[in-house]
Amino acid sequence: MTLENCILLATLLFAIGVYGLLTRRQAVAMLLCVELMLNASNLVFVAFARHAGGPGQILAMFALAITVAEVAVGLAIVLLLYRRHGHTAVDAASEARE
Repeated sequence: MTLENCILLATLLFAIGVYGLLTRRQAVAMLLCVELMLNASNLVFVAFARHAGGPGQILAMFALAITVAEVAVGLAIVLLLYRRHGHTAVDAASEARE
């Protein structure tokens, strides 16, 4: 797979993630879209590392670690939102600030 193909695939994945993030109202679906966007950036890191050398794979590992932390915190927030309101619609999250 060439570098151009990898970048095109990553751009497509990132665009799907942005579209999903802007159109979804459920918190779990939004977390999945953010995960898709982060995986697209990891694909670019690894593609550039393979093409030109450098620390791209190490950057991708750090990005995966950050993604795991983001998922843990995000799911905790989703669980609290569900316990408080009985659903995971993000519109109700403004009430959770009280």
